[in-house]
Amino acid sequence: MRILLVGASGTVGQAVAAALAPHHELIRAGRQSGDVRVDLTDPASVERMYEHAGPLDAVITTAGHVHFGELAETTPAQFMSGLQDKLMGQVHVVMAGIRHLRDGGSFTLTSGITAEEPIRLGTNATTVNAAIEGFVRASATELPRGLRINAVSATVLTESLEAYGPYFPGFEAAPGARVALAYRRSVDGVDTGRVYKVWQ
Repeated sequence: MRILLVGASGTVGQAVAAALAPHHELIRAGRQSGDVRVDLTDPASVERMYEHAGPLDAVITTAGHVHFGELAETTPAQFMSGLQDKLMGQVHVVMAGIRHLRDGGSFTLTSGITAEEPIRLGTNATTVNAAIEGFVRASATELPRGLRINAVSATVLTESLEAYGPYFPGFEAAPGARVALAYRRSVDGVDTGRVYKVWQ
């Protein structure tokens, strides 16, 4: 398969690339590096990404940022930043990608454990991740031509503990290689409308 991996240079993206590269042709996309450059907050940039990528069998997004901070001190702009980046960025990828994927192709999005397990300072993350999962379940009922869509919801990665560990006290981390298996299952499997949880 020809797979477009958005966010390939990130921690999750690198793990996914390592799991898929031996089996598939990868086109790596990112804001500052990769075979194709893309700004997920800009629908026009997403369209250009697809034009440069060429025919595809699957698209995976592992990119997207959310805001961490006290809710009472969070500005509307800060809250909107997570909605525009991780949520709408991935929605843009799907909506633009429908006409670029071959019949039977798949999308795999990234949510996160906070969709179901809120953390301190993480209201924006919970909102965004829960919305992504809702989008996946609903859009699976409408995608044409046998297209599929799933999401991967992982706990904090072992490789990211230094940066994000303080936000997840008492949470068990998962190695990137284990998380990447869920993305491979989504791409190579038959499910649609699923959220693969890598924390149970």
